[in-house]
Amino acid sequence: MNFLLIESLQRVNFYYGDGFKVEYPTNSGHQITLGESAADISRRLSHIFLRRDGVRAVYGDEPLFQTDPLWRDLILFYEYFHGETGEGLGASHQTGWTALVAKLLQQSGE
Repeated sequence: MNFLLIESLQRVNFYYGDGFKVEYPTNSGHQITLGESAADISRRLSHIFLRRDGVRAVYGDEPLFQTDPLWRDLILFYEYFHGETGEGLGASHQTGWTALVAKLLQQSGE
């Protein structure tokens, strides 16, 4: 769903251009383009998989995937994610929709 939302925001932004702005986040009074909101959502989603401070949010407290040099660079695509921590939950072999985060990473250049 995240990927479809990002793609839709990008397409609508392409159609309407940078003159069309929305309040983001809601009730903030801050106006940005749909393209900027798509980029922010993409960044937030991508950061689940990127290493920050030596750990990846997707692996939670799992030491094997966080610190072991043979496993720490393996990226698994989980079925769904914890809403607060970003930890991967459910099946870890979801190489379909969840793997589309690779395209988002490519678009952002991270």
